[in-house]
Formats: sequence, C-alpha cells, structure tokens
Amino acid sequence: MTTIYTFANQKGGVGKTTTAINIAANLAAREKKVLLVDMDPQANATSSLGIDKTGALYSIYHALVEELPIDQILMLTKRLHLDIVPSSPALAGAEVELVGAERREYLLADILAPVAPRYDYIFIDSPPSLGLLTVNALVAADAVIVPIQCEYLALEGLSQLLETIKLVQNSLNPRLRIAGMAMTMYDSRTHLALQVVEEVAKHFPDKIFRTIIPRSVRIAEAPSFGEPLVSFDPKSRGAQAYEALTTELVERENKSRSQIVE
Repeated sequence: MTTIYTFANQKGGVGKTTTAINIAANLAAREKKVLLVDMDPQANATSSLGIDKTGALYSIYHALVEELPIDQILMLTKRLHLDIVPSSPALAGAEVELVGAERREYLLADILAPVAPRYDYIFIDSPPSLGLLTVNALVAADAVIVPIQCEYLALEGLSQLLETIKLVQNSLNPRLRIAGMAMTMYDSRTHLALQVVEEVAKHFPDKIFRTIIPRSVRIAEAPSFGEPLVSFDPKSRGAQAYEALTTELVERENKSRSQIVE
C-alpha cells in the first residue's frame, strides 16, 4: 500500500526540502521503495540529490502542462530504492498556464496514479506558497507533514496553512490528514527556540513530532554535495535526528493504519 506525503509550509527556509529528502533517503536505506516529487520551481530537492535542475530533459512541468507520461520523467538517484520526478525553473509559470485546465486541482493526483503502486512511499516537496501547485500537492496526498523552523516568525502564517489544509479536506480531498509538525533548525543556545517548540506543543500536542531537528552545519552542507545525510555524514547530529524522525513517522503511520482497520 502506497502512502503519499506532502511537505508543506508557505514560509520559505524552514527546512521543508531538507526534511523531505532526508526522510525519503532514510526510508530508502531501509529498503523501502520511495519516489520524491519536486513540485517547487526552485528545484532544490532536485539539485540536493545531485541532479542538474537545468540539465534534465523533462521535469514535472512537462507532465502538468504538456501531459507527458510520468514514466518519461522519472529519474533514478544515486540512492538505491529512491527515484525522483525532477523540477525545473519552468514550473514557475505553470500556475498561470493551468488556470483554465480541467480538474486543475487534481492534475498531480492523476499524474501519479499510474506509478503509485510501484512505491511504498511518495513524498511531494511543495513550493513555499499556497497557490495551485501546493493545492495539487495536498489533493494528491494522504497526509501532510509541516516543517516549522524554531523561530518566532515561523509561527506566523501557520494558521493560514492549516485553514488551507481544512479547505482541501472539506472540498477536494477528504482523506487528507496532518501526519505531524516537525520542528527544525533548533538552536539550543537560544531561549526563543525552546519557547517556539513549547508554543507549538501547547496548541498541537497530538501533532508535533517528539524528534527535534537541530541547526547544523552538516545539514546545511549536504545539499551542495548532492547527498542526503545518511550517506554524507551518517554519524552527525543531524543525520541521527532525521533517522529518529523517520522512525517516529513510521510508528505514527502504523498506528494510523491500525486505527483505520479497527
């Protein structure tokens, strides 16, 4: 059974792409078949896995706008069991080009349907906005993971994101649920970081992940080498934190599935 997760936060720089990549790589290391879909025109997930975002012949743009079959876009990565649908800067114009498209909110869901059964997990890295690309990512997903930077400004706009998720649940994708909120870029030297974690935990006690991702030089360096932390520096604090977060996500998923069965 395939589980599709979208990583969403309209605020940029909160560790959304980094979190998507590293959980995906950790699951692949556990021999789970994972597909990462880069829905961000910045294509950071693409380049962070060592793929030239300007060199790929086709990208998710060609599937959304030109209806190219996804099998012609899928690419292997250097990580066994981890594939990617790359993005490109051309995707920036897709929202305008798709305004008049039929079922425009369901385009990504329709695109992924033929290949979904091949994978245990599909991860969608959405752009830092609440536009049509992000709505497509939410409509295609079973659950959403919200990375939140451990800084005060990261809390601003969270209510707007949650309202968007609720609207999608009510009108477009009733199965969508919030899998969890992942606290990222935690700096233990600042009291503010702890306050932000406590604030999120107070308001969303059942949603916040126990694992907190630290601010780390190694986390910041890994994308420039085109490697996830599990291969770049598996013994680093960041790698160990993402390993723990992956385990926690799997535990939550198993619990959610058992509740559905009951």
